[in-house]
Amino acid sequence: MQHHYIPPPDTGLEIIYQDDYLLALNKPAGLLSVPGNTEQKQDSLASRVQKEFPDALTVHRLDMCTSGIMLMALGKDAHRQLSMMFEQRKIKKRYVAIVDGKPEPPAGEINLPLITDWPNRPKQKIDHEIGKPSCTRFKVISFDDEDNSSRVELEPVTGRSHQLRVHMQTQGHAILGDKLYAPKILQEKSERLLLHAALLEFIHPFTKKHICIECEAPF
Repeated sequence: MQHHYIPPPDTGLEIIYQDDYLLALNKPAGLLSVPGNTEQKQDSLASRVQKEFPDALTVHRLDMCTSGIMLMALGKDAHRQLSMMFEQRKIKKRYVAIVDGKPEPPAGEINLPLITDWPNRPKQKIDHEIGKPSCTRFKVISFDDEDNSSRVELEPVTGRSHQLRVHMQTQGHAILGDKLYAPKILQEKSERLLLHAALLEFIHPFTKKHICIECEAPF
């Protein structure tokens, strides 16, 4: 199921945090984090950033459909340190999403192993035999009675591909606008995937200061 890639217009970078070692940017929904493998998919947040910051390197990614905070390292030293911190889960991540229904209990943890669903790439699926351990914490912030939807905070303890989307869908609370995992009726409730990377928190690898970067969801 190939969709034509139409990236959002380049209106300039939205830099949320910047120092000598790293940049935090607000990635718009619909923009690839890094260039794809075809000529049509070269426009990405990374390529836009590298026009202004030639030594910027990616240390993690957000799904194309997800908006919010993406961190980039400035130079190879910072790239090595930050990549290691992501790998060792030393960077706390928090997302905001609008999901269908009302999760009960209103807070908890989802532990379901994930693996790529090869015949249906890029989809991921739950597999209790060969899936990689995956953990998501969730908390309901508010419930919209009229729309039968909830605003939730999601914390991926592990960082698997599509983890938040699959985990919420398996609980019967798919993220609105999710073209891959939500039933059609919920896909049509929003033009975009209602998932946003709202917070990154970590100890700076060089200055050793506590860094908390926040970016409000546009929905």
